[in-house]
Amino acid sequence: MKICDLILIFICIPATLSTNDHLPNCKDALEDCLHQEVPWTRCYEDRITRCIQKGRLHIPNFYRWSVNASNQAEAGTDSGHRVHFPAHALQRSKRNDSHTNDYVHITMAVLNSSLFKLGLGRGYGSGEVLRQSVLAVRVGDHGVSDLDQPVRIAFRNTNVMERGTCVFWKDSENNNGEGDWSSEGCNTTLIHGEFVCSCNHLSFFAVLVNSKLSVDPVNAANLGYISYIGSSFSVVFTTVSLVMYTCLRKRSSEQSIGIHVHLTGALLFLHLSYLLSEWWVWREADGVEGRVCLAFGLMLHWALLSTFTWLAIEGFHLYMLLVRVFNVYVKKYLLKLSLVGWGIPTVTVVACGFSGVYGRHSFYMKGANNGSSTDICWISSATDSPGVVVSYVTVSGYLGLVFLFNTAMLGVVVVKLWGQRGKGRMWKDWATLLGLSCVLGVPWGLAFCTYGPLSLPGLYLFSIFNCFQGVFLFLWFLALLHKGRPERSSVKDSSSQKMMETNLN
Repeated sequence: MKICDLILIFICIPATLSTNDHLPNCKDALEDCLHQEVPWTRCYEDRITRCIQKGRLHIPNFYRWSVNASNQAEAGTDSGHRVHFPAHALQRSKRNDSHTNDYVHITMAVLNSSLFKLGLGRGYGSGEVLRQSVLAVRVGDHGVSDLDQPVRIAFRNTNVMERGTCVFWKDSENNNGEGDWSSEGCNTTLIHGEFVCSCNHLSFFAVLVNSKLSVDPVNAANLGYISYIGSSFSVVFTTVSLVMYTCLRKRSSEQSIGIHVHLTGALLFLHLSYLLSEWWVWREADGVEGRVCLAFGLMLHWALLSTFTWLAIEGFHLYMLLVRVFNVYVKKYLLKLSLVGWGIPTVTVVACGFSGVYGRHSFYMKGANNGSSTDICWISSATDSPGVVVSYVTVSGYLGLVFLFNTAMLGVVVVKLWGQRGKGRMWKDWATLLGLSCVLGVPWGLAFCTYGPLSLPGLYLFSIFNCFQGVFLFLWFLALLHKGRPERSSVKDSSSQKMMETNLN
């Protein structure tokens, strides 16, 4: 009997070794699949199920356990991921003929999000993958889906300000190596600083974080219409305003008029750049990554920074009129302001252009079951681009400083009017205050109201007030001309103090 056993052992060992030699090595699974013509994700799912770990060295970011399928199980990674498997999921992962074996293998791998190539203008492409970490999860011998009890995957979140959505990778139907993120079958909850994904299937999982507002397609379409119509009107009315300003400057040397001209010109460039950028994305829907989109993104960024700068100059000029009333003259005052107003944005966008931050930017929209995105030529939203830092510093940070300064200047005007006219007549100056608010760009501060529970109303107000800013400036200019005409007909305005009073009366 012992001799037979020895014979069987000697027969089985070589057969087993021969079989294992034909199995793929888990260490080489990813690299081998990346060179396959078929989608590498399908290849990788199959390889990590069948591969073996050769040698005693630990494979980085690769984990495998053998668990009893009759009980629930929990597994984790060194990166902080935790996955809870209900017993139902483990039972479903077994082959139909494997009733004698109560154990199944759990395989997990942590991958870099750069391996997943997004298609253009689809799904959740606008979000950024949390910590650029994607978790591949496989159990047993074949795929698991439509689970009654979901699998729970926990992703550690280090930034409490980020809002995230649990997604899984979905290959494109044409098998071109591209795909998109989908949230179908997954729910997201934030528990004790962790994103917990409850999904009814197993796949490549990640959390897309996006600190910006997520809106549904209906509201996104409405906001788009407001933007297109408002910007179109602003282009027309800022053009008319420039013509009227030019005619007025021939008869007047007021420096305020010259500053208004530059601000109006910046607004014209801004709205025109936005419309051209949107038109180009619509025209080149399947390929907006070229140099033209880069140029439109640069031009839009430059026009926006120019608008912010000239709004700040309006506030500075108001300070000169109100505080330094008797010492407002500066040699070549308007020329120096022009160098600042157009120079700072130009230097900034040139530096950003060399950094390669411009390109396609996707805005996230959340639907009922899935997601989609809309694109614009702007600061690129790609994860490997420094565009996020550039956007926060040059747009959000710069706007915050301008908003605070100009709001303070508007407060000074209110105090001055209160002292001159008294409380009883303050209500008569509401038009002046609204006009100055528009000139100083105070409505741009609504951008900071597009976060939190009032984010959607804040977006509507922001879009209406700022897309129609060119129209509001034109109306304020007409009111200013109408009020200033009687005084100009009676006496020539030669002092800065008198000019300021004309603007406020």
